[in-house]
Amino acid sequence: MSFIKEYADKLVTAEEAVKVVKSGDWLDYGWCSATIRALDKALAARMDELTDLKIRGGILMWEPEIFKIENPADHFVWNSWHMGGIERKAIAKGFVFYTPIRYSEMPRYYRDYTQGINVAMFQVAPMDEHGFFNFGPNASHMMAVCERADKIIVEVNKNMPRCLGGFEEAIHISKVDMIVEGENPKMAELGAGGPATDVDKKVAELIVEEIPNGACLQLGIGGMPNAVGSLIAESDLKDLGVHTEMYVDAFVDIAKAGKINGAKKNIDRFRQAYAFGAGTQKLYDYINDNPECMSAPVDYTNDVRVISQIDNFMSINNAVDIDLFGQVSSETSGIKHISGAGGQLDFVLGAYLSKGGKSFICCSSTFTTRDGEMKSRILPTLHPGSIVTDTRANIHYLVTEFGKVNLKGLSTWEKCEAIISVAHPDFREDLIAEAEKMHIWRRTNRIG
Repeated sequence: MSFIKEYADKLVTAEEAVKVVKSGDWLDYGWCSATIRALDKALAARMDELTDLKIRGGILMWEPEIFKIENPADHFVWNSWHMGGIERKAIAKGFVFYTPIRYSEMPRYYRDYTQGINVAMFQVAPMDEHGFFNFGPNASHMMAVCERADKIIVEVNKNMPRCLGGFEEAIHISKVDMIVEGENPKMAELGAGGPATDVDKKVAELIVEEIPNGACLQLGIGGMPNAVGSLIAESDLKDLGVHTEMYVDAFVDIAKAGKINGAKKNIDRFRQAYAFGAGTQKLYDYINDNPECMSAPVDYTNDVRVISQIDNFMSINNAVDIDLFGQVSSETSGIKHISGAGGQLDFVLGAYLSKGGKSFICCSSTFTTRDGEMKSRILPTLHPGSIVTDTRANIHYLVTEFGKVNLKGLSTWEKCEAIISVAHPDFREDLIAEAEKMHIWRRTNRIG
């Protein structure tokens, strides 16, 4: 069956498409690299006539045009599922707010709990011969969005990779109301930051020595997980698998080094499963039409029950701060918003339930302020207002450049001693003094 006529009938300009948006509407703007471009520009042009728009999106890789209008808070509110740098800067302007989630639950939020969606707009790959528009590296929750939307507008980008999956990775033209042919921008690139520091490399070494052949990997974003990936690519490890929330450049490097084949995975053998992906062009080229890579909804990839089925599951994620009780904050420092919960807790829990599985929370022991002052990331208690991402009962391994400790099954004084043992030496005495005040330190404790 040819879908050419249906395509032509639904093809409109971006300016015409956004006319369906009305004041008070709930809009969905897509996700990560699928965030709209031409439609965003067209909506920004008519924003003066609109008020009280409520928009959902997340992981912005560029600043939307609607953010640049005069007094955006007078016209819309942006509800972010996961904060990045662009959204963080806009918080102070009064129109950006975070929506707390366990990322694995997001499809159900849309289907069962959120306000409906008046208009959903997002970028897609060009339609295939069967009439499907692929979501690109953003399967995540997009099918749930489509199921709740009154109107669906797709913005076609010929540079969007076609990401194979198995379910919920594409939408059929019959479900689409309008098609906009965008300006075909290149895929936005998300680098891993600067080169790995000595601290990153030391943390990576401590983690990689814990990974066995045949392990299944989940890596977070950032310098330390990237350093772990680089070290794995250079290692003698073999028969590795991938089951992750975010597909990052490090996986491409490991795969091209011949370390990944998925042969030992208990489920989805020989396939690298992920909910969304973002990185450099190298990544987009690798996942495009690659049957080894499996784009899947996040309520599958991040489901603790699914993760736990995979033996030797290794979860590696960053933290902002950790306190002497073992509480981990990966979202804020005090009330300063930095990121989001994402799937960190899901993978911490799932990896521990996996036979032979381990989860690693890693961070540098210190950071340096703009004024040049060195401060500890390991604190007596989290800063007032800090959000607890992983509770003290959940954390498995904590790793800094000064060592790694397994915190499972320890009493408060044992856990406190172990955490201080991987703090920067310059802060250990102060941490001990604070621990004594909190009655979680014994005089018989010894810090090596």
